Amino acid sequence: MPAQIHTLPTPHRQTPTVEPDRGDWGALRAELHSRCADQDLATLWAELVAGERRALLASARLVERDPRLAIHDLPKASRDALRAAIHRMSQYAGQLRDGLNGHRPHKSRELAAHARQALAEGNTEAALHWLAIIERGVE
Repeated sequence: MPAQIHTLPTPHRQTPTVEPDRGDWGALRAELHSRCADQDLATLWAELVAGERRALLASARLVERDPRLAIHDLPKASRDALRAAIHRMSQYAGQLRDGLNGHRPHKSRELAAHARQALAEGNTEAALHWLAIIERGVE
C-alpha cells in the first residue's frame, strides 16, 4: 500500500497593509528629520559664495571659523548659531522690504471699505462685486 504523503499546513502570513500617508505627515516627518540633521542648512551653505559665508559667520559671531569648511565639520553649537543668524537676517530683510514698500494697509482693506460703503448705500450688487475681488485674492 503506497504511503500517503500529507503536507503540513503552513501558517498563512498576510503582509500587513501599509496605511497611506494621510495629510503628508510622512513628508513632514522626513523634513523634520532632515532639519535635525541640518540638511537644509547644508544645502543653503553649499549655495553661498565665500563672501556670503563670511558675512553669515560674522553675524553668528563665528569669525574665527573658516568659510570653506563644510557645514557638518562645524560643531552643533556653531550650526545653531548660524541658523539663528539666518533667521535674524531674514527678519531684518523682511523689515527692510516692508519699509521700502511703506507702511500702508493691505489692499483688501480698501476693497472692504468699498464693499461696506456699497452695503450702507443699499447697493448689494456693488458690495458683492467688491467681495468677489477680495475672495479672488489681492496681493
